[in-house]
Amino acid sequence: MEIKHYLMIAQRWAWLLILGLLLGGGGAFIFSSFQEPVYQTSTRVQVVSASRTGGAGSDAYSNFYMENQLAQTYVQTLRSRSILDAVAGRIGGVILPTQVRVQIVQNTQLIDITVEDADPQRTALIANTLVDVFIERNVQMQSERYATSEQSLEAQIEQVDSQIDALQARSEAVSSAESQEAIAKTQAEIERLQGEILALQNELDTIKSPARLPDSLSTPTPSPETRSQINEGELRLRQLQSTYDLYQQIYTNLVVLGQNRAVGETNTEQEQMQSTLALYRQIRANLLSSYEGIRLARLSSTSNIVSIDPALVPDRPIRPQPLSTAGLGAAVGLMLAAAIVFLIEYLDDTIRSADQAAGALGLPVIGYIAELEHHQDKAYVSENPRSPAAEAFRTLRTNLEFASVDNPIKTLLVVSAHPGEGKTTVATNLAVTISQGGKRVLLIDADLRRPRVHHHLGLNNRVGLSNLFRDSLGIADIAHTWQDSNLSVITSGGVPPNPADLLASERMAAILESANKLFDMIIVDAPPFLVADASILAARADGVLLVIRPGKTPTDAALTTLEQMKRAGANILGIVLNRIPRDRPNYYGGYRHYSGYYKGEYGYHNYYDEDSRGNGRGIRGNGNGKSKMTSWFGRTRKVPSEEPAKEPEK
Repeated sequence: MEIKHYLMIAQRWAWLLILGLLLGGGGAFIFSSFQEPVYQTSTRVQVVSASRTGGAGSDAYSNFYMENQLAQTYVQTLRSRSILDAVAGRIGGVILPTQVRVQIVQNTQLIDITVEDADPQRTALIANTLVDVFIERNVQMQSERYATSEQSLEAQIEQVDSQIDALQARSEAVSSAESQEAIAKTQAEIERLQGEILALQNELDTIKSPARLPDSLSTPTPSPETRSQINEGELRLRQLQSTYDLYQQIYTNLVVLGQNRAVGETNTEQEQMQSTLALYRQIRANLLSSYEGIRLARLSSTSNIVSIDPALVPDRPIRPQPLSTAGLGAAVGLMLAAAIVFLIEYLDDTIRSADQAAGALGLPVIGYIAELEHHQDKAYVSENPRSPAAEAFRTLRTNLEFASVDNPIKTLLVVSAHPGEGKTTVATNLAVTISQGGKRVLLIDADLRRPRVHHHLGLNNRVGLSNLFRDSLGIADIAHTWQDSNLSVITSGGVPPNPADLLASERMAAILESANKLFDMIIVDAPPFLVADASILAARADGVLLVIRPGKTPTDAALTTLEQMKRAGANILGIVLNRIPRDRPNYYGGYRHYSGYYKGEYGYHNYYDEDSRGNGRGIRGNGNGKSKMTSWFGRTRKVPSEEPAKEPEK
């Protein structure tokens, strides 16, 4: 039942859903068509690290981790403002970071660079220039890392060379003063080396404190930049320590040489000079070894970016795509329309179906009246006796007869919760239908505020119900016989200033009592339950029909009306659903078994009916508006025909 209910809602609001679909799709298509085209191209590069060596265990894991970290660093650097500005300076214009997207291919050292721009030629140029600029910048950055150490070692090598040359030149004539000068220079160099060693040790401690080298695979691994700085610092520290030890030995030799000269040991002086010269040469060899080691470290630790797939000029834009955008817009429009429908249905507190009416009010639905084809200010069933609406009123007449088998209803009150729900239409056409069944019927327009019965039946309203209260007139004096039928009508007459007082008076009770003696059935068209008149009349009637217009009558208004009728002690016979839309009979329920008449779905059928004078008529219809009619004398009720219908001759 839930699925069926949702399908009926979709059928009812199909126009809104289709409108949302068309507006969403059309609007998205038009918007997309006026957008500036955007082209996209991509290039792929590979991170090649010369420091990666074969190995197993923690070294292989550390190398892989360092390379992965290096690739992550390159991803961020490629979109940096400095790189993009350098590319823009080469090709001209402005490049925004949103135009470039960089990502690593999972589990590889490959990096994909995607560039978007409004010009296809410029898109490919940006991508390829970006790779070139980054490669140049990367080489420059790696080269600058070891420049300071290389320059320091070069200066130390030049100093050692000068000292060696000086020792060789003065190896045969070394005076005491020169020995003291050499001792002073050596001591100054020792102090300089001590300060450099101490500063380097403090720098290494600072670098190691936030990121220690891993003792095992389970400990965190420092970044490639940090590990490279630590390795470089430790190498430099070992070199300085070795040079410092050699200068200590030279200093010792010079001091000893000076002491030996003081005691006249000249043979020892020459030996000490040669020993010092050998030490200087060893220092020079160590410095050269350190210099070559740093150069090799610079070359081995430099990571290169290699272009694998250069960017190509795109031949079509990636956006806008009007058709795809239109499809997406249509889906969004449909969802918005569905949301609106859901909100409307959720907020709609009106009674919309027979099941809802019966469930909310606890009353049976005994009548289903469609929205009439012609103007409603007429007796529709009289002008269209073979219409589905006329059949619906005859069904209502039958249901009322079954509802009053034990206690026949003489006075029937027709009411509604609000104006505009069609109670006068129901009362008028029901009175005509009952009168066609051979009963003497009196229709009273008791709506003394907004009377409408005389409009429906085309009667004069100069004299009516209000005259019975103030004039010495009887029912026979003011009742109109309608079209020479069994139906008599008492219109409202002039509108009095105090309708409620008149209807609650004993005179009204006497009028109804007199009418019961003269007629078989009295139908009273009462005002809506917005005023007290209806409650007064409900207490005087034998039965009450509550007219509800599906989709218009609020549930709370119907419940309020029901409570007022119960307090008045009214006998509520049931509910009549009136003005059911012809194009949505299935949605409101109950009337769907009549909808085939409108669509020509039923074949030929026979049934008897009675004219306004009670004469029986046999009617054979084929559902398309054409029928043949024969008349029989006698007051026969509508019964099935014993003779089957014959097909018309072709």
